[in-house]
Amino acid sequence: MTFNVAFIGLGVMGYPMAGYISKARHNVTVFNRTKSKAEKWIGEYKGKMANTPAEAADSADFIFTCVGNDNDLKEVSLGDDGLFNTAKKGSVYIDNSTVSAEISRELYKAAKDRGFDFLDAPISGGQAGAEGGILTVMVGGDEGTFKKAQPVIDCYSQKVTLIGPSGSGQLTKMMNQMCIAGTVQGLSEAINFGINAGLDMDKVMETISKGAAQSWQMENRYRTMTDDKFDYGFAVDWMRKDLAIVIEEAKRNGSPVPITEIVDGYYSKVQEMGGNRWDSSSLIALLKKKK
Repeated sequence: MTFNVAFIGLGVMGYPMAGYISKARHNVTVFNRTKSKAEKWIGEYKGKMANTPAEAADSADFIFTCVGNDNDLKEVSLGDDGLFNTAKKGSVYIDNSTVSAEISRELYKAAKDRGFDFLDAPISGGQAGAEGGILTVMVGGDEGTFKKAQPVIDCYSQKVTLIGPSGSGQLTKMMNQMCIAGTVQGLSEAINFGINAGLDMDKVMETISKGAAQSWQMENRYRTMTDDKFDYGFAVDWMRKDLAIVIEEAKRNGSPVPITEIVDGYYSKVQEMGGNRWDSSSLIALLKKKK
């Protein structure tokens, strides 16, 4: 079945995600704050370009957003030109941004009040996952709404799971980022240790990646970390934004997150080194700097 789909936010993640929905032969209308990015998209994929989020969402069966933070999300949804002004009754709004659970619950209620549905559906897999159409999507919302939207979400994902009620997707993404942060710090320390000990890192990683130490970060980032190449994925600025959300939510629900707080501090030092746009594996740069 072909649907009318609006996609708002064509960053490094949203651009290919919207492309996969278009390739699946849905009728896609895109909006991006920087118009040239939307113009480039319609030159590459089949679809239309809108001048505002409200225009993009008008007559859409499914509306997707993938933006930077809570404030950006409020602007494209509830703002003067926001999608809530035109979203039709019975449509489904799916937010792929990484934001607070609080704003997700707010949008869920606001959508219900206006006669349409909302899913918080943050994503994991990085730029490579978006470009490959193999993202993992963790969803919060109602089961009926999830089943309705899943065929379209499947266009750009390899794993989609309804976790629980509204906000559950964002809470799960927070856990995801906590796990990544701790893993990257441990991997950074181990690689730096091995280099200082004079070990052959290819042989080491080939061996320990087949045991209990194995992780996605190890298999996909150890070589670039060893070579001080940090332009392969999720930027430090965005990781710090996500960890700030984690720390705030942890305060709210009474969860100690000491390692997350420590690693967030390390990322702040990477920023001080000028590594704002380095990928999140750049924690190792701090250790090498201390030699």
